Amino acid sequence: MKSFKFKIHDNNYKVNLLSHEGNNIELEVNGTKYEVKLKEDIKTTKTPTLVRSASKRPVEPLKVNPSSKKTKILAPIPGTILAVDVKVGDTVKIGDRLVQLEAMKMENNIISEKAGTITAIHVTVNQKVLQNEPMIEIE
Repeated sequence: MKSFKFKIHDNNYKVNLLSHEGNNIELEVNGTKYEVKLKEDIKTTKTPTLVRSASKRPVEPLKVNPSSKKTKILAPIPGTILAVDVKVGDTVKIGDRLVQLEAMKMENNIISEKAGTITAIHVTVNQKVLQNEPMIEIE
């Protein structure tokens, strides 16, 4: 039950909403019960519910050719660079975080899939990147 207080032309009204079904409302104003029928139909908004099934295929790791000397780390999705955790000359091993990328309000850690030395960094913090844009080179 909802209660409301109104002041109209210096008159105080205490209104209690007793029930509300469809267009019929039962309410009490200063102790007197009233049944009111709304003039228009109440339009209910239909909010769609997004139902997404789990992916059937496993996550594919970044394709790195271990025999190649240089490897370019590309942006997997468009987003904004939140952090660059390495600098040119750093030695990294497999699993080290290189960059933190924000995409669709989620933070994604871009990790090294190859051990080596950082030879070039093409991104800076707060820079926006497109998909497949080179971010880091490892040799």
